[in-house]
Amino acid sequence: MIWVHLFIAGLFFFLATLFFLGKGANLIAGYNTSSPQEKSKYDEKALCRFMGKLMLSLAGCFLLCGAAELFQMMALLWLGMALFLLLTVAGAIYANTGNRFRK
Repeated sequence: MIWVHLFIAGLFFFLATLFFLGKGANLIAGYNTSSPQEKSKYDEKALCRFMGKLMLSLAGCFLLCGAAELFQMMALLWLGMALFLLLTVAGAIYANTGNRFRK
């Protein structure tokens, strides 16, 4: 089971790298379906940077879950899953409020 957590953490690290390089904007839900006129209203670089930070944080959550398997500590698993849920919800709220990524 530890391999599953490490594999998923690796996928999140890969996505974080892709976003930090500014290459993954078409993977962001909602942004990829926008018209070119709508896309021009957003700061793609800032949006990718934020998503990269979020993916890196989520990868850390899965590494925490993997550590729970390694050390047989159920509390680490619960902490990793709770942080994953909290970061996902908080990231979605942050990204969709306040026009933070508008030009």
